[in-house]
Amino acid sequence: MKSYHYILLLFFSLLAACHVEEKISEENQNVLEYVNPFIGTDGHGHTFPGAAVPFGMVQLSPDTHLAGWDWCSGYHYTDSSIIGFSHTHLSGTGRSDLMDVLLMPTTGTTKVVPGTRENPDGGYRSRFSHDEEWASPGYYKVKLRDYDILAELTVTPRCGFHKYTFPKTRDAHILLDLFHHYSTDSVKESSLRIQDNQTLTGMRRSKGWGEPGEKYWSNQQLFFVVRFSKPFNSCDLFIDNQIVADSCMEANGRNLKVILNYETGEREAIFVKVGISSVSIENAILNLDAEIPAWDFDGTVARARSSWNQKLSQIQIDASEEEKTKIYTAMYHSFLAPYLFSDINNEYWGFDKQVHKTTGSKHYTVMSLWDTFRAVHPLFTLFAPEVVNDIVASMLRQYDEYGLLPVWPLWGSETNCMIGYHAIPVIVDAYLKGFRDFDVEKAYQAMKTSAMQDDFGINYLKKYGYIPYDKYNKSVATALEYCYDDWCIARLAKELGKTDDYHYFMKQAASYSTYFDKEYKLMNGVSSTGKFRRPFDPFYSSYGECDWVEGNSWQYSFFVPHDVQGLINLFGSNQEFVNALDTLFGIHSHVSGEDVPLDISGFIGQYVHGNEPSH
Repeated sequence: MKSYHYILLLFFSLLAACHVEEKISEENQNVLEYVNPFIGTDGHGHTFPGAAVPFGMVQLSPDTHLAGWDWCSGYHYTDSSIIGFSHTHLSGTGRSDLMDVLLMPTTGTTKVVPGTRENPDGGYRSRFSHDEEWASPGYYKVKLRDYDILAELTVTPRCGFHKYTFPKTRDAHILLDLFHHYSTDSVKESSLRIQDNQTLTGMRRSKGWGEPGEKYWSNQQLFFVVRFSKPFNSCDLFIDNQIVADSCMEANGRNLKVILNYETGEREAIFVKVGISSVSIENAILNLDAEIPAWDFDGTVARARSSWNQKLSQIQIDASEEEKTKIYTAMYHSFLAPYLFSDINNEYWGFDKQVHKTTGSKHYTVMSLWDTFRAVHPLFTLFAPEVVNDIVASMLRQYDEYGLLPVWPLWGSETNCMIGYHAIPVIVDAYLKGFRDFDVEKAYQAMKTSAMQDDFGINYLKKYGYIPYDKYNKSVATALEYCYDDWCIARLAKELGKTDDYHYFMKQAASYSTYFDKEYKLMNGVSSTGKFRRPFDPFYSSYGECDWVEGNSWQYSFFVPHDVQGLINLFGSNQEFVNALDTLFGIHSHVSGEDVPLDISGFIGQYVHGNEPSH
């Protein structure tokens, strides 16, 4: 999966120019001018420009298109029209999801379908220009040209706050579209109730890209409350894009929309507050009442920006203006996820599809661990220590409710996306750095349970001592990731005095040598009969049958971070290892295969700065 790691790595590559201070002088605190939320919204970056706070549940951002890999975040810089503003998004991922509770202000004739990029006039979407668009941490604004409306957005951890400045008109509208989703086939059911002429409530359940199956069906559940600063004159409720009776105050179905009708004066602002929850409408109301009690939009913007300024001001940078923008924007993207998932009363919706309540700690979701365990989580121990214990506790709650530690949890569902059991290095890194406000013994048992299961190739690892390529696809990449994870278990076993486990997992961690093909001096697939793959193409990569995941043998041959000397010994000498590294960076950048993964990017020879596992 693609992640924001490729921007984060630039931060690490320039970190030598930085220094950390416990106290930051006043003149150096305004770092937000160096954050550009539009970085990553072009190309294959998959980021969004909208408003968020550090680790917040809500990411309130414009959506410009839904279909296609480059629209995983709902927004792409090449687009020239906006569908509307939804409250949940993913940043930097290689899959799309969420985009819940879309609002769109309009004027003139009402429309209930969004239209297309090619024909914006066919729906309620509006053209816009980047010259009239601006974003900074915690705040976003854009001029909707088709309606002469200025839309401004800000957020709190669990709520969104909109400000729509209308022209003078008798035909002003605000549309709520519950059918808006990256895949409308995934919308399973919605409900909507018009409580009064200033309040809407409802819910939506959708099936995202979490794992299938009856027990852990990816039923993404979101409840909401929407409040308007100005009472609407009338409203039109639609089911399957057909208007229903005027007297209807509530509806249920897959495709629900409502249009609220206003008369506005010149430059009249209508404010909209939205609270969300994974648990209930009542909790969404609690969240909204607690976090945005008044109609103070500017004050909410100030608090959101202050939260970012406090987070990003932890470092001072002696660098050029361009490098400051790169570094601070990288830090900004790093602190968008994981997402807060518990409500103001500490309730959250668990992996067992039941409501749970924490004992004071916060519960988090959206952990793309294959992307983040290598660099982002260690970064948190330095610059976001307040979330580290809660993240580990969240992982252990998933273990209680689901039976295994997280792989890639998303909104109360496990996607089991990508390889490895990389919650383990996150937990061990935290423990060894002194973060221990969690049940350490439970954490250790959870690690063993994940490492000793019989799925995801581990059954072959137990049987053969390695994962044969003719038994399990993506065998070598998967096995090398397990080697590092098992070494992490061994480290904690040693700390806890579990000697037998220490020796077992150290042996597992050393099995990387099985895949080292001495003829080529690169990692290679091994069959169930113990033979290396022949013919062998170290440049080959594919989404289909392949020994590698989003990479090839060149990238994975150096992924032995836990035993660098052991890897050097396989090459034969320090000089031969140095020669191999020189070749890695100096060889051509061609990758063979019919469907080379798009995530493989940022080539320096065969080193791939734009994706794991190179970094």
